[in-house]
Amino acid sequence: MDNGTAKRQLRREVSLWKKHYQDETLQEFSAKIHARIERSPLFRDAARITCYHALPGEVQTSAFLEKWYGRKQIFLPAVDGEQLKFYPYRGKNNLKTGAFGIMEPAADEETSTCNIDLAIIPGIAFDRRLNRLGRGKGFYDRFLAPFCKPVMGLCFHFQLVDAVPVDEHDRKMTQIITERETIG
Repeated sequence: MDNGTAKRQLRREVSLWKKHYQDETLQEFSAKIHARIERSPLFRDAARITCYHALPGEVQTSAFLEKWYGRKQIFLPAVDGEQLKFYPYRGKNNLKTGAFGIMEPAADEETSTCNIDLAIIPGIAFDRRLNRLGRGKGFYDRFLAPFCKPVMGLCFHFQLVDAVPVDEHDRKMTQIITERETIG
């Protein structure tokens, strides 16, 4: 099976696995993941962080963003064509619906990715070799290609698989955090 087919199949499998969990359970798992993030030296040492505003079924980040945006500089991505641009997060009342229904900052002060100390990103699946499978549009792949700072992937434990099919452009995570463990 080629990598493209294997990736599509894994995305379908994980989507089915998520249906076994109620939203309340995923919220509880997300809170445990937030606590693990906060204990990570990567997070503690970073002053400027890019995170994401979660879609349903992803590790939820809204409470985490609200807790930390006054203490650290947090930037959220916005889709601009085929690229991600990053804007300061200034609270839940300063968000708008962007591409793919993802909430993004209404701000227009883009920050350079050179100013980011840590990237916290979602994924469909991860493995213990720190590989990540995204949604397949390549937005994070393009962002991460030149990015040389630590990258933290967030997922629920059931999204941790034996092996993620990877291509040469796929970037390994520095660390992966689930509700049960920190890898890397």
